[in-house]
Amino acid sequence: MEPVPMLLVMAYRAMGDQFHDRLRQIGLEPLRPAHGYVFRFLKAKRATTVDIGQHLGVTKQAAAKIVNELDEWGYVLREPHPTDKRAQYVTLTTKGRDYLKFADNLWSDLEGEMADAIGKPTVDAIKTGLTAYLQHVHGDDQPGIRPVW
Repeated sequence: MEPVPMLLVMAYRAMGDQFHDRLRQIGLEPLRPAHGYVFRFLKAKRATTVDIGQHLGVTKQAAAKIVNELDEWGYVLREPHPTDKRAQYVTLTTKGRDYLKFADNLWSDLEGEMADAIGKPTVDAIKTGLTAYLQHVHGDDQPGIRPVW
């Protein structure tokens, strides 16, 4: 049997692949995992493209490309920065917030399918254990969801 970190990565990848397959099936824009990380990052705040790039661990140019795509699809709005005329704040639009709700429901569906496969008590135990581990490692300063490139 594989070590726990490898199993976690493989399970995350399997669920992520299912998630994106379903997005394609319903005909949404060609959203990629990097877009999802931006949605989560902007969920409770506005940020500059530089902030987004730092969060994703990519260049400002790569972050700008992602923001441009999300802007073209209507998921984010750019607003002037109050003190830096070269920068813009990026926030989620209503469509972006609606997408996050949709994504949360889709993740919940996938978690339900996992529970069907391995049992709800097992899924509950995994969630409890992982939450305790994250608390042990990071305390109340959780790093949030970000890619590991």
